[in-house]
Amino acid sequence: MCSPEVVRSVAADALDAGPAPASGGTPWDDAPALAVPPEALARLRRVRDLTHTLTPDFPVFPGYPPFRARSLATVEENGYASAELRFVEHAGTHLDAPAHFAAGGATADALPAASLVAPLVVVSVAERAARDPDAAVSVDDLLAWERRHGRIPRGAVVAMHSGWEARLAEPGRFLNADAAGTLHSPGWGAEAARFLVEERDVAGAASDTLSLDVGASTGYEAHRVFLPAGKYGLENVASLGRVPPSGAVLVVGGPRHVGATGGPARLLALF
Repeated sequence: MCSPEVVRSVAADALDAGPAPASGGTPWDDAPALAVPPEALARLRRVRDLTHTLTPDFPVFPGYPPFRARSLATVEENGYASAELRFVEHAGTHLDAPAHFAAGGATADALPAASLVAPLVVVSVAERAARDPDAAVSVDDLLAWERRHGRIPRGAVVAMHSGWEARLAEPGRFLNADAAGTLHSPGWGAEAARFLVEERDVAGAASDTLSLDVGASTGYEAHRVFLPAGKYGLENVASLGRVPPSGAVLVVGGPRHVGATGGPARLLALF
């Protein structure tokens, strides 16, 4: 059995080998290249699960039904266990496909596989969000991140870390609705979204809140920038404060049911 170091070295060499000749190639020669450089893959040592467990108590967007699981069989009675699951596509830690906000946009099952393995950029606004629940990620926040860590890589997933998941113990505080029913939670500002789409060509954006947009948004401006541009969104992302702000690789185990506007996702950060 090869050591992890040997496996990483072989994988990096394979990724760095370039395209195979037209004749005499292998069945995997047509696989698309990753946005992650081989030297970054060679440094990976740890994994962090960025996925919340989906339960009936997990807060959902107002108007959506909660997650439900109904037992169909048990090992004790049937010799095997099985359950029927009912949930909306946009519940728990989940992916928003372009089709969620763009007529004719790509559905989750049609997203390029290579875009689901991406450099992970974590931009923290937790300190500001603790004072202002309507805090929005700005272009200045992104430029400040770049001054510390370098240019945001093309094909990256850029995540907002607001610390909002600390409120999940009390779902009402996570939604944070006022007396009129307006939600108040941090999110992406439209200008920052446009910067990432037009100036950095990211694969997608993420948030640790219920939405890419600030909770009080009625026009869903960030959604309407990211998704029609062919980028995907990740919402209710867990543990962003427990991964480095740069250098990690995100693996998105996205949904693949036909016509998916989104769906629950298993997110793994490798670093």
